[in-house]
Amino acid sequence: MTAKQLENRPLLRPAEVLETVPGLIVTQHAGDGKANQYFLRGFNLDHGTDFSVAIDGMPINLPTHAHGHGYLDLNFLIPELVERIQYKKGPYAAEDGDFSSAGSARIDYRRALPEDYVSIGLGSNGYRRLLTAADKETAGGGRWLGAVEVFHNDGPWEVPEHYKRLNGVLRYSEGTRNNGHSVAFMAYDGDWTSTDQLARRAVDQGLVNRYGSLDPTAGGNTRRLSLSGQWARQDGAVQTRANAYLVDYRLNLFSNFTYAMDDPVNGDQFEQADRRRYGGFGWSRSQPVQWLGKEGDFTWGVQGRQDDIDNVGLYRTAARQRLSTVRSDSVNQGSLGLYGQWGAQWSDWLRSVAGLRHDRYRFKVDSSLAANSGKENDGITSPKLSLIFGPFANQEFYYNWGQGFHSNDARGTTIRVDPSNPGDPMSRVPALVKSRGQEVGWRSAPAPGWNTSVALWRLDLDSELLFVGDAGTTEAGRPSHRQGVEWSNYWTPRDWLTLDADIALSKARFRDDDAAGKYIPGAVERTASVGVAVHDLGPWRGGLRLRYLGPRALIEDNSVRSGSSVMVNLNVGYKLAAKSQLTLEVLNLFNRKASDIDYYYESRLRGEAATVADVHSHPAEPRIWRLTYTQGF
Repeated sequence: MTAKQLENRPLLRPAEVLETVPGLIVTQHAGDGKANQYFLRGFNLDHGTDFSVAIDGMPINLPTHAHGHGYLDLNFLIPELVERIQYKKGPYAAEDGDFSSAGSARIDYRRALPEDYVSIGLGSNGYRRLLTAADKETAGGGRWLGAVEVFHNDGPWEVPEHYKRLNGVLRYSEGTRNNGHSVAFMAYDGDWTSTDQLARRAVDQGLVNRYGSLDPTAGGNTRRLSLSGQWARQDGAVQTRANAYLVDYRLNLFSNFTYAMDDPVNGDQFEQADRRRYGGFGWSRSQPVQWLGKEGDFTWGVQGRQDDIDNVGLYRTAARQRLSTVRSDSVNQGSLGLYGQWGAQWSDWLRSVAGLRHDRYRFKVDSSLAANSGKENDGITSPKLSLIFGPFANQEFYYNWGQGFHSNDARGTTIRVDPSNPGDPMSRVPALVKSRGQEVGWRSAPAPGWNTSVALWRLDLDSELLFVGDAGTTEAGRPSHRQGVEWSNYWTPRDWLTLDADIALSKARFRDDDAAGKYIPGAVERTASVGVAVHDLGPWRGGLRLRYLGPRALIEDNSVRSGSSVMVNLNVGYKLAAKSQLTLEVLNLFNRKASDIDYYYESRLRGEAATVADVHSHPAEPRIWRLTYTQGF
């Protein structure tokens, strides 16, 4: 996906650029400063586990995170700076390691701008946004690029969100992506008040409206600073790449999902705190090879990462004031991955790609409870194979097979006792969990400008292991199986018109027998998206997008299910002059009442005598408008 394709996409949140991945849905269950919820291929990916994202080679998913393992916060992303998005689905690429069982996306920022510009946006619910970006070529042939974003939004919530976001990017680059280098500094600071999901009975009883809050002090603040570099050299047919990065990250997140179930006096608000620095590197080389008399190419590489987490903590709080510590840990976590991939052309109609990857992990946990401190080491090997048949009359068929993995929270690998009740023993969990995937597909260009593909896939996980950050304990999930079918289309019938449509159906079940049932709560079953984009039609451009998120089981026996949602968003741009344009976005065009997310669990409202199992929902935002003026220089 290119910057041109992104230009006409209406976006409510920065992370929605990932909806360019067919079948992927981005929503939110709390304040917009928090990482989004992601759905793909039968997964409720929570805040990112099993889908990895990197920006300019810098991995964004955070392991052993205070709120959720694999936490993927893209609020520091500036969509206008995105040059391209490359995505893969399934565990079939040797270069993809942790958090990539469902897929991965690699986002590249621009190294140069078409022109310098200032963009000013105003909209409903206190929306304000200022973006300025500029670049300058140096006498030596290098180029500086800088951008600053200032953002504010209250949202439709009864308790205003007061989401304030400050973003900055400064980059220096020379040469090209294949033969050059760049260094980038990024800074992000966010602060917000959160309206968390609400118990349905609280709304039905009139205790609060659907945009109201049962804890007006929920919310958070976060900060992210990063320094990254990329280097590439092309010597004939040999391509060598290297990258390195260093990130300083902080988060204080205050939530209350059960209201007064555990503490009827002070309430159930809790704080999740994360303070870390992480850094790493990557190196790869691709070169032509001849083996078994066949021409091909061989790629091999190494990736390393180190997370030094000063504090990952869980605290009981009231109105953002700490009352007690559930657990507080210092974690040192490192990984090293080696991979190789060989592609061969066996005939005019057959080629193959075979890969092998090995990862080693090391964990050290120093816990506030000495019994939960310790060290752990683990490793895993992941083979891959793809066969491509064709082309046959503008079409080809393929078969993918591969193994992947996701790591588990480091605290779960050393745990011995329940931090909430230290007298209760807890079972440790393996550090690394294997996944196995298969996919058969068909790709075709049946008419000029039309690309279509169909894929049948399956994915098995040995265990849906997870660390329950809200409770400070670990749960060993059951083995699971997912399968599905996807149909994707991209058509340009005219130079000024582009149409796209994607449909994804999936089935997710636990593989073992359990009286609770076999349905995986929250697993997405059906998604669809349809888009129309108009570009270069005189002074006009625009996009209209429909997104469907189907119903989901909320409990293992499927007795409670979520509703479905259909959202339509509009983007219309008009060029006022050669260097100025006006853009109108209308989000939730038809003002549909729907949920962004639904859960089913027990909670207790103030005044209730006992806990109640109920559906808890976070509503989608009602119709909003945003008007942006952009002036180029």
